[in-house]
Amino acid sequence: MALLRLAHAGIRLGTRVVYLRYLAASVIALATDVALFLLLIGANAPPTAASVIGYSAGILVHWLLSSRAVFTEARANTQGGQHRQRMLFLLSALLGLALTALIVAAGGWLGLDPRLAKLLAIVVSFQAVWLLRRHIVFAR
Repeated sequence: MALLRLAHAGIRLGTRVVYLRYLAASVIALATDVALFLLLIGANAPPTAASVIGYSAGILVHWLLSSRAVFTEARANTQGGQHRQRMLFLLSALLGLALTALIVAAGGWLGLDPRLAKLLAIVVSFQAVWLLRRHIVFAR
């Protein structure tokens, strides 16, 4: 019984470590995303387009970090497996992108400041994409 509790605690700790690494990768990708978003809206780009371009740059940064530093033990070993992971990662990113674009656009329709709408989009898309990547893209 004690061994089972210890094993369960180890699994929870491992999940927390992966989540913290994912959070760090997300912060770096988010910084890329938001910096580009703010730069573009500062240059009078349409907010929805700026959010799509920023998020797309963040996707690339996140893939590089996730596949090399976050889900290291769940990285596919075969070329077919790696291709599948990249495609699933891209699909999860596209879902996050769609959520981001929809939330920023809806914020615009509601008259919200684009930065506030982007912040809301960040919170919603982060959790949705984390769940997909943890349980589908990089599932063991």
